[in-house]
Amino acid sequence: MERQIQVPLTKEDAAGLKAGDYVYLTGTIYTARDAAHKRMQEALDAGEPLPVEMEGNVIYYMGPSPAREGRPIGSAGPTTASRMDKYAPALLDLGLRGMIGKGRRTSGVKDAVMRNGAVYFAAVGGAGALLSKSILASEIVAYEDLGTEAIRKLSVKDFPVIVCMDSEGNDLYETAAAQYREE
Repeated sequence: MERQIQVPLTKEDAAGLKAGDYVYLTGTIYTARDAAHKRMQEALDAGEPLPVEMEGNVIYYMGPSPAREGRPIGSAGPTTASRMDKYAPALLDLGLRGMIGKGRRTSGVKDAVMRNGAVYFAAVGGAGALLSKSILASEIVAYEDLGTEAIRKLSVKDFPVIVCMDSEGNDLYETAAAQYREE
């Protein structure tokens, strides 16, 4: 099924998404990769506030290339999500509603997705230039010293993703592989 969804995500919107759905996100999402996740975990461990509110938000695992003249961002392809798996459950427990990346997730992330009514989306790897066309604005909001790994606030319109893990724990990586083996 194809869906148009506003972000930040409501719990109801996340619950209505099913693994395999094609989704077009419009609104605000944030970027964060390994170094930013490590810093956020260090802040949590120290009892400090995070630089971005997690409740309802979506984090895109992406580090952009430099913007060409007249564009808000350069190529914006997803990075491998499993690199954030040791940090994701804590953020999901704080209300993070969605994640965008590529590749499989661990059982710990799956448990946290189900426990919190969240969703994991995949963006198409290798299509960063195409994905960047759905990004209308980009602003660094935290950890500027991390360069491309700084946390950015993105304004997106019709940003194309696929639901790979829904709030019930259905995992497209598992079901699609099983279906392929049956054919």
